[in-house]
Amino acid sequence: MGLQEEFEEYAEKAKTLPDSTSNENKLILYGLYKQATVGPVDTSRPGIFNMRDRAKWDAWKAVEGKSKEEAMNDYITKVKQLLEEAAASS
Repeated sequence: MGLQEEFEEYAEKAKTLPDSTSNENKLILYGLYKQATVGPVDTSRPGIFNMRDRAKWDAWKAVEGKSKEEAMNDYITKVKQLLEEAAASS
């Protein structure tokens, strides 16, 4: 299986993560996903009163230097880790 296929598989698995997954972890996944699928941030930072979108933008900006492949690999690793933690705590 190629990296793209594995990434898409784990993107689907990420949707099954429990609701108890922390916002911090969700933001990490969001940033890596955006970096892998879109590339570097291509929008301006949302305003201070738009906290949700601002946090998502910051998470994406934090991984801006990663290549598409690095972002995909990191995303897959993070989803695996979160699924293992969810299985261990249930």
